Amino acid sequence: MPGAPPVVAGLVNVRGTLVTVVEGWRALGLPPLSPTPSPEAGTTGSTIILELGKAEGAANGGQQGHGGGAAGRKLIGFTVDEVMDMLAGGETTLEDRQGLPGIDPTLVRAVGRRDGELFIVLDVAALLGPILTS
Repeated sequence: MPGAPPVVAGLVNVRGTLVTVVEGWRALGLPPLSPTPSPEAGTTGSTIILELGKAEGAANGGQQGHGGGAAGRKLIGFTVDEVMDMLAGGETTLEDRQGLPGIDPTLVRAVGRRDGELFIVLDVAALLGPILTS
């Protein structure tokens, strides 16, 4: 998109609302996803729609931009390599963030465990704050 930061992939229309889509790999400082589709998924990734509520909306000063709706609410698309599972908050045990090798600790909100597997809960406002204000 002309004039947009390199991390912005474009816009999508979600039920009549324009939503900015951010390339997740760029936002996280990772190498790009291989353009070769995976045999299992048949695609090169997915876009998840994040709803930043009032608490996260502070990252954009509570302003509505692309994907704005109710005051303090913002929708943003975030590309991911794969969606492996969706968890409801009550299904897991979350712990305060810890120092994890190779991960900026300011981007980690918490660390969780489910069925013995470790996962990271990103601090979306910290990750996307600079993008939302640009």
